Amino acid sequence: MKSNQQVLATDATDSEPRLKRSLNLPLLVLYGLGTTIGAGIYVLVGAAAGRSGMYAPFAFVAAAIAVAPSAASYAELAGRFPVSAGEAAYVNAGFKSRYLSMLTGLLVVVSGVVASATIAIGCAGYVRTFIDLPLPVAVTGVIVVMGLVAAWGILESVLLAALFTLIEAGGLIILISAGFTSGDDLMLRLPETLPAVADLSIWFGIANAGLLAIFAFIGFEDMVNVAEETKKPGTTMPWAIFLTLAITAVLYILVTFVAVTAVPPSDLARSEAPLSVVFEKLTGMSPVAISAIAVFATLNTILVQFIMASRVIYGMAGQGNMPAVFSRVSATTHTPLLATAVVVGFTWVLAIAFPLERLAEVTSILILFIWALANMALIIMKLRQDRPPFDAFVVPMWVPVSGLLLSGALIFVSIAG
Repeated sequence: MKSNQQVLATDATDSEPRLKRSLNLPLLVLYGLGTTIGAGIYVLVGAAAGRSGMYAPFAFVAAAIAVAPSAASYAELAGRFPVSAGEAAYVNAGFKSRYLSMLTGLLVVVSGVVASATIAIGCAGYVRTFIDLPLPVAVTGVIVVMGLVAAWGILESVLLAALFTLIEAGGLIILISAGFTSGDDLMLRLPETLPAVADLSIWFGIANAGLLAIFAFIGFEDMVNVAEETKKPGTTMPWAIFLTLAITAVLYILVTFVAVTAVPPSDLARSEAPLSVVFEKLTGMSPVAISAIAVFATLNTILVQFIMASRVIYGMAGQGNMPAVFSRVSATTHTPLLATAVVVGFTWVLAIAFPLERLAEVTSILILFIWALANMALIIMKLRQDRPPFDAFVVPMWVPVSGLLLSGALIFVSIAG
């Protein structure tokens, strides 16, 4: 007789045609970078600097450390259950609860919608450096265009997202290079960005900014949803998650360091396009190029979130957890048009009705709840001594416990603040 864990894995992979396992480690890392870079650094560096001042780089260090245990838990869970809609599968396997699994799926959808709204506002800020449009009009244009691309077709969407990934990573490298070759010895200013150990007000500002900074690391949880299309997911997925987290952390810390040493944090906080201001200050050149790159970066994140959220709705409808009408696929585009339209519509409402920082905080809290549930599920599996597949990456018990505690602490800080 099969165990519940085996049944879950079989149901997820055998009841429908299998997806082709075509993603190797380099491709998966590229996908991970595409889902992560642009999710916050192009948009929230100014807000983080406004909350923590010169200590904003340390906020990104703290965020990376806080994220690491949950990323490691996901690395093991992806090996145990290499299926799409990963979080719902993990929670179902751990808690043996269909309703909690369904709630987790809905949280994933909501987090994708709120994240899209957040990035749409930031993207519109960069668009407005090219075209003098009212912010609501720019936001609407960004959301509608990306919604049409997401509805157009999955192949077209993925190819466009891959191109955007290369552009957005290149933009950050250009900015870092400009900072370190500007003639000023930035390393001499490093002590200015290191907080005093005993100053609680500084640490409170860092904690506040750190919650925003966590938004910039959102993405590894999306990677596990392509586990069915990954070669040897038990070993490939952990390496891809850790490499993605390491590369993004280094880029974010360096970019933020360059930003706060080049431009006063208060000026960054007031700007709708903070990295454009940094580029202009460092080079004396027009910020058109970096603003254009920022537009690509933010569009990429919106597109990925639209695809992810609409597919989760589609999958939940197919499982009977949402109205069946959402499981219908267009014969022309082969995409779930109604599910995509719902995601786009709710994104527009949130982007028009709420400010960027508040949306980013809500997204972070939702993601932290999802991470907490995934960590709890892994803890339960380990306590039950559920055996993982022979090739799965395995973490010690303290890793999901740390991930759960850190997620809970960050939720508390956010709500209390």
